[in-house]
Amino acid sequence: MDTAAAALLIVVSTTLSVFLVVCIIAVIKINKILSDVHHITEKASQITDKAGAVSEFFQKNSVPTAIIKIISNVANSFKEGKKSNKEEEL
Repeated sequence: MDTAAAALLIVVSTTLSVFLVVCIIAVIKINKILSDVHHITEKASQITDKAGAVSEFFQKNSVPTAIIKIISNVANSFKEGKKSNKEEEL
C-alpha cells in the first residue's frame, strides 16, 4: 500500500469513527427527549381526564343549581315587594 492510500484510509476511518460517536450521542439525546415527551403526554392525558370529570360534575349539577337560583331570585323579589309595600303604607 502506498502512502496516499494509507493516508486516505486513516482519514476515512477517523471520519467514520467521529460520525459513529456523534450518532450514538444523538440517539441517546433523542431517546431522552422521547421519554420526556412520553411523560408530558401522560400528564396531559391525566389532566384531560380530570377536566372531563369536572365537566360531567357541572353538567349533572347545573339543572339543580339553576332551579335553586330561580327560587332564590323569586324569594328575593317577594321580600323586596313586601318591603316596598310597607314603605308605601307609611
